[in-house]
Amino acid sequence: MLLCDFHIHTKYSDGSVELRRTIDIFGQAGFDVIAITDHVVNGDNSIGKFARRFKFSVTAENFDEYISSIKYEAQRAWDKYEMLVIPGIEISKNYISPDKSAHILIIDIKDFIPACMNYERIFLDAKRQDTLIVACHPHNMSDMSRDTLFLWNNRDKYAKYIDAWEIANRDDVFNVISLKKYPYIANSDFHKVRHLYSWKTLLNCEKNVESIKQCIKHNKGVAITLFRN
Repeated sequence: MLLCDFHIHTKYSDGSVELRRTIDIFGQAGFDVIAITDHVVNGDNSIGKFARRFKFSVTAENFDEYISSIKYEAQRAWDKYEMLVIPGIEISKNYISPDKSAHILIIDIKDFIPACMNYERIFLDAKRQDTLIVACHPHNMSDMSRDTLFLWNNRDKYAKYIDAWEIANRDDVFNVISLKKYPYIANSDFHKVRHLYSWKTLLNCEKNVESIKQCIKHNKGVAITLFRN
Protein backbone atom coordinates (compact mmCIF):
# COMPACT_ATOMS: atom_id res chain seq x y z
CA MET A 1 0.00 0.00 0.00
CA LEU A 2 1.25 3.47 -0.90
CA LEU A 3 1.22 6.02 1.93
CA CYS A 4 -0.17 9.25 0.46
CA ASP A 5 -1.16 12.81 1.29
CA PHE A 6 -2.83 14.88 -1.45
CA HIS A 7 -3.46 18.16 0.41
CA ILE A 8 -0.28 20.06 1.30
CA HIS A 9 0.41 23.80 1.52
CA THR A 10 3.75 25.62 1.47
CA LYS A 11 4.91 29.23 1.65
CA TYR A 12 3.66 29.64 -1.92
CA SER A 13 0.32 30.32 -0.19
CA ASP A 14 -0.50 30.24 3.53
CA GLY A 15 1.72 27.36 4.64
CA SER A 16 4.47 28.03 7.18
CA VAL A 17 7.09 25.72 5.62
CA GLU A 18 9.17 26.25 2.47
CA LEU A 19 8.60 23.85 -0.42
CA ARG A 20 11.97 22.09 -0.14
CA ARG A 21 11.68 21.51 3.60
CA THR A 22 8.12 20.24 3.11
CA ILE A 23 9.40 17.68 0.61
CA ASP A 24 12.06 16.54 3.05
CA ILE A 25 9.59 16.27 5.95
CA PHE A 26 7.36 13.89 4.01
CA GLY A 27 10.25 12.04 2.39
CA GLN A 28 11.98 11.38 5.70
CA ALA A 29 8.66 10.24 7.19
CA GLY A 30 8.46 7.47 4.57
CA PHE A 31 5.68 8.73 2.30
CA ASP A 32 5.30 7.25 -1.16
CA VAL A 33 3.13 9.91 -2.83
CA ILE A 34 2.25 13.52 -2.03
CA ALA A 35 0.59 16.41 -3.85
CA ILE A 36 1.53 20.05 -3.34
CA THR A 37 -1.74 22.00 -3.46
CA ASP A 38 -1.25 25.65 -2.61
CA HIS A 39 -4.28 27.94 -2.63
CA VAL A 40 -5.60 29.78 -5.67
CA VAL A 41 -8.00 32.27 -4.07
CA ASN A 42 -10.91 34.06 -5.69
CA GLY A 43 -10.24 37.78 -5.99
CA ASP A 44 -13.81 39.00 -6.31
CA ASN A 45 -14.32 39.99 -2.66
CA SER A 46 -12.42 41.48 0.28
CA ILE A 47 -11.37 38.07 1.65
CA GLY A 48 -9.73 37.08 -1.63
CA LYS A 49 -8.16 40.50 -2.16
CA PHE A 50 -6.60 40.28 1.31
CA ALA A 51 -5.16 36.81 0.53
CA ARG A 52 -3.68 38.01 -2.73
CA ARG A 53 -2.25 41.19 -1.22
CA PHE A 54 -0.36 39.22 1.41
CA LYS A 55 0.68 36.54 -1.11
CA PHE A 56 -1.43 33.77 0.41
CA SER A 57 -2.40 32.66 -3.09
CA VAL A 58 -0.80 31.31 -6.23
CA THR A 59 -1.69 33.66 -9.11
CA ALA A 60 -1.56 33.60 -12.89
CA GLU A 61 1.67 35.62 -12.65
CA ASN A 62 3.63 33.12 -10.53
CA PHE A 63 1.90 29.88 -11.55
CA ASP A 64 4.65 28.83 -14.00
CA GLU A 65 7.33 29.42 -11.36
CA TYR A 66 5.24 27.46 -8.84
CA ILE A 67 4.89 24.44 -11.15
CA SER A 68 8.56 24.56 -12.17
CA SER A 69 9.64 24.59 -8.52
CA ILE A 70 7.43 21.60 -7.73
CA LYS A 71 8.77 19.67 -10.72
CA TYR A 72 12.36 20.41 -9.71
CA GLU A 73 11.71 19.24 -6.16
CA ALA A 74 9.78 16.25 -7.48
CA GLN A 75 12.87 15.00 -9.27
CA ARG A 76 14.95 15.47 -6.13
CA ALA A 77 12.29 13.69 -4.05
CA TRP A 78 12.29 10.73 -6.41
CA ASP A 79 16.09 10.49 -6.48
CA LYS A 80 16.46 10.82 -2.71
CA TYR A 81 13.33 9.16 -1.28
CA GLU A 82 11.62 7.39 -4.21
CA MET A 83 8.67 9.61 -3.34
CA LEU A 84 6.32 10.76 -6.09
CA VAL A 85 5.39 14.46 -5.92
CA ILE A 86 2.40 15.67 -7.96
CA PRO A 87 1.70 19.35 -8.69
CA GLY A 88 -1.70 20.68 -7.76
CA ILE A 89 -3.66 23.65 -6.46
CA GLU A 90 -6.55 24.22 -4.09
CA ILE A 91 -9.23 26.38 -5.69
CA SER A 92 -10.43 28.44 -2.72
CA LYS A 93 -13.73 30.24 -3.04
CA ASN A 94 -14.02 32.06 0.28
CA TYR A 95 -17.05 34.03 1.38
CA ILE A 96 -18.40 35.22 4.72
CA SER A 97 -21.10 32.57 4.55
CA PRO A 98 -19.90 28.94 4.80
CA ASP A 99 -22.87 27.95 2.65
CA LYS A 100 -21.31 29.88 -0.26
CA SER A 101 -17.70 28.79 0.34
CA ALA A 102 -16.00 25.81 -1.31
CA HIS A 103 -12.47 24.45 -1.72
CA ILE A 104 -11.48 22.08 -4.53
CA LEU A 105 -8.19 20.21 -4.98
CA ILE A 106 -7.03 20.06 -8.61
CA ILE A 107 -4.27 17.43 -8.69
CA ASP A 108 -1.91 16.87 -11.64
CA ILE A 109 -2.65 20.36 -12.98
CA LYS A 110 -0.88 21.67 -16.08
CA ASP A 111 -2.42 25.08 -16.80
CA PHE A 112 -3.59 27.80 -14.43
CA ILE A 113 -7.27 27.79 -13.41
CA PRO A 114 -8.62 31.03 -11.87
CA ALA A 115 -10.76 30.66 -8.77
CA CYS A 116 -13.06 33.49 -9.88
CA MET A 117 -14.62 31.39 -12.67
CA ASN A 118 -17.96 29.69 -12.04
CA TYR A 119 -17.95 26.10 -10.83
CA GLU A 120 -18.89 24.51 -14.15
CA ARG A 121 -16.03 26.26 -15.95
CA ILE A 122 -13.56 25.27 -13.22
CA PHE A 123 -14.65 21.64 -13.35
CA LEU A 124 -14.64 21.47 -17.15
CA ASP A 125 -11.18 23.08 -17.38
CA ALA A 126 -9.89 20.61 -14.80
CA LYS A 127 -11.42 17.71 -16.76
CA ARG A 128 -9.82 19.01 -19.95
CA GLN A 129 -6.43 18.78 -18.24
CA ASP A 130 -7.17 15.22 -17.05
CA THR A 131 -6.70 16.19 -13.43
CA LEU A 132 -8.01 14.58 -10.25
CA ILE A 133 -10.80 16.71 -8.73
CA VAL A 134 -11.33 16.42 -4.98
CA ALA A 135 -13.88 18.19 -2.77
CA CYS A 136 -11.91 19.02 0.35
CA HIS A 137 -13.22 19.45 3.91
CA PRO A 138 -16.77 19.45 2.51
CA HIS A 139 -18.54 19.35 5.86
CA ASN A 140 -18.28 20.97 9.31
CA MET A 141 -14.74 21.17 10.67
CA SER A 142 -13.59 21.35 14.27
CA ASP A 143 -10.57 23.66 13.91
CA MET A 144 -10.94 25.80 10.77
CA SER A 145 -11.72 29.51 10.77
CA ARG A 146 -14.59 28.92 8.35
CA ASP A 147 -16.47 25.90 7.03
CA THR A 148 -16.82 25.26 3.29
CA LEU A 149 -20.25 23.71 2.81
CA PHE A 150 -21.26 24.77 -0.70
CA LEU A 151 -20.27 21.60 -2.58
CA TRP A 152 -21.88 19.30 -0.03
CA ASN A 153 -25.08 21.33 0.08
CA ASN A 154 -25.18 21.29 -3.73
CA ARG A 155 -23.88 17.75 -4.26
CA ASP A 156 -26.84 16.74 -6.43
CA LYS A 157 -25.65 19.28 -8.99
CA TYR A 158 -21.86 19.00 -8.72
CA ALA A 159 -21.05 15.43 -7.61
CA LYS A 160 -20.87 14.31 -11.25
CA TYR A 161 -17.75 16.46 -11.69
CA ILE A 162 -15.97 15.36 -8.51
CA ASP A 163 -13.62 12.36 -8.57
CA ALA A 164 -13.33 11.99 -4.78
CA TRP A 165 -14.35 13.65 -1.53
CA GLU A 166 -12.23 14.06 1.57
CA ILE A 167 -13.69 11.63 4.08
CA ALA A 168 -11.13 12.84 6.62
CA ASN A 169 -9.12 16.03 6.92
CA ARG A 170 -6.45 16.49 9.58
CA ASP A 171 -8.24 15.14 12.70
CA ASP A 172 -11.83 15.29 11.45
CA VAL A 173 -13.83 12.45 9.89
CA PHE A 174 -16.90 13.16 7.75
CA ASN A 175 -19.31 10.26 8.14
CA VAL A 176 -21.69 11.83 5.63
CA ILE A 177 -19.28 10.94 2.82
CA SER A 178 -19.37 7.24 3.66
CA LEU A 179 -23.17 7.28 3.94
CA LYS A 180 -23.40 8.59 0.37
CA LYS A 181 -20.79 6.02 -0.74
CA TYR A 182 -18.80 8.62 -2.65
CA PRO A 183 -15.18 7.88 -3.69
CA TYR A 184 -12.97 9.14 -0.88
CA ILE A 185 -9.47 10.02 0.25
CA ALA A 186 -8.02 11.39 3.52
CA ASN A 187 -5.48 14.20 3.85
CA SER A 188 -3.62 16.39 6.31
CA ASP A 189 -4.36 19.87 4.92
CA PHE A 190 -0.72 20.44 5.84
CA HIS A 191 0.20 24.01 6.82
CA LYS A 192 2.52 23.38 9.79
CA VAL A 193 4.98 20.61 10.65
CA ARG A 194 2.67 19.18 13.33
CA HIS A 195 -0.02 18.61 10.67
CA LEU A 196 2.07 15.69 9.39
CA TYR A 197 0.41 13.63 12.11
CA SER A 198 -3.12 13.36 10.77
CA TRP A 199 -5.37 11.31 8.49
CA LYS A 200 -3.77 9.89 5.33
CA THR A 201 -4.67 7.80 2.30
CA LEU A 202 -3.42 4.28 1.51
CA LEU A 203 -3.58 3.12 -2.12
CA ASN A 204 -3.08 -0.36 -3.54
CA CYS A 205 -1.71 0.56 -6.97
CA GLU A 206 1.48 1.24 -8.91
CA LYS A 207 3.51 4.31 -7.99
CA ASN A 208 2.79 6.48 -11.02
CA VAL A 209 0.42 9.38 -11.58
CA GLU A 210 -2.05 7.67 -13.91
CA SER A 211 -2.40 4.57 -11.74
CA ILE A 212 -2.95 6.73 -8.67
CA LYS A 213 -5.64 8.83 -10.35
CA GLN A 214 -7.46 5.76 -11.64
CA CYS A 215 -7.26 4.01 -8.26
CA ILE A 216 -8.91 6.98 -6.56
CA LYS A 217 -11.51 7.56 -9.28
CA HIS A 218 -12.56 3.89 -9.26
CA ASN A 219 -12.40 3.81 -5.44
CA LYS A 220 -10.82 0.35 -5.39
CA GLY A 221 -7.85 -0.45 -3.20
CA VAL A 222 -8.34 2.77 -1.18
CA ALA A 223 -8.07 2.93 2.61
CA ILE A 224 -7.38 5.59 5.23
CA THR A 225 -5.07 5.60 8.22
CA LEU A 226 -4.39 7.94 11.14
CA PHE A 227 -0.67 8.67 10.86
CA ARG A 228 1.04 9.25 14.19
CA ASN A 229 4.62 9.72 15.35
